[in-house]
Amino acid sequence: MQFCTKCKSMMFPKDGNYHCRKCGNTIPIESDAKGFVSKAKIDDHEVVVLEGEQTSGLPTTNVKCPECGNNTAAWWLRQLRSADESETRFFKCTKCGFTWREYD
Repeated sequence: MQFCTKCKSMMFPKDGNYHCRKCGNTIPIESDAKGFVSKAKIDDHEVVVLEGEQTSGLPTTNVKCPECGNNTAAWWLRQLRSADESETRFFKCTKCGFTWREYD
């Protein structure tokens, strides 16, 4: 990570140099500098659904199962949307194993 020598803001690599977005200062990137580039492409969102006895360590709550009417279910949270939106809560019935989600 490189910081601007003029305004102390974080600099970003562009065209072989570090550029400050705040004041416009430019510093050349040295060829022996160690760094990395991380790129990821996410095409599909995968939702993890717990199967079998994987719910044994999860907290439980009193909520009615839409399948069997049981009043106890294990629950967990997953971030499915962008980080500025709330998590989605999943439930799994302790009796029949039916899994559903709670939407906000």
